[in-house]
Amino acid sequence: MGLGTLLLTFLSPMLEFLAPYLPGDTFPLYFEWEMFQRALLAALLISIVAGLYGTFLMLRNLALIGDGLAHVSFGGMAVGVALGSVTPLNTALLFSIVAAIIIYELQSREILTGDTSIAIFLTSTLAFGLVVLSKWGDGITTDIEAYLFGSLNMIDPASLDMITLLSLFSLVSLAVLHRGLLAMTIDSVAARVQGIPVNFIGLWFSITIAIIVVSMVKLVGVLLVSALLVTPAATAQIISRSFRGCMLWAQAFGLSATFLGIYFA
Repeated sequence: MGLGTLLLTFLSPMLEFLAPYLPGDTFPLYFEWEMFQRALLAALLISIVAGLYGTFLMLRNLALIGDGLAHVSFGGMAVGVALGSVTPLNTALLFSIVAAIIIYELQSREILTGDTSIAIFLTSTLAFGLVVLSKWGDGITTDIEAYLFGSLNMIDPASLDMITLLSLFSLVSLAVLHRGLLAMTIDSVAARVQGIPVNFIGLWFSITIAIIVVSMVKLVGVLLVSALLVTPAATAQIISRSFRGCMLWAQAFGLSATFLGIYFA
């Protein structure tokens, strides 16, 4: 039994208890049926992680990196499909991590600005993925469209286990590195003087963002990753007056958007 399945087994009785008190005809089913419970749990996990990391992305002026890495993951997924992989998200994860490392190195070495390198990867890997699918795949099939736009029906037990594991990894990473990450976000020079391993933290942060993006692709799709990763944090930044408040508001907006999206779906 995977980690996600184990977590769902623990939460399922509570979700079923809440179901009769929820409005609508379809919405309560997400608290009753196992296949919908998986989708709900996956959505909640990525909403929490996206809200936390999205706040740092906004402060570091890297709002576009989620969109860029999502398109990179599409290129990796296309390669996986062309190679006949049962789990094309594995190649998507590999492509995204490599791209995140290259983007960080280009930015930290001041070879290219963050936005420029992101734009290059965004367009080139999307085009690469389309070429691979048209030449060696079956083109844009229904399964490919599901990766582009996301689908709640794609969250099987294996997907839930993967999303849970990647979300846990992201949360643990943030818990360990958040002080150093905040310090270098405010002033990287001062953080370096204080002995904080700025390069390591920055690189690890970029890799973690790549992992988060890939974990989101199956649920929200390549084209809508930024909607959940950036929009709640950007909205929170407008109304909040402190960093902690921004993170809390980002959580509130992200989770609210998730519940409303499922309700109106």
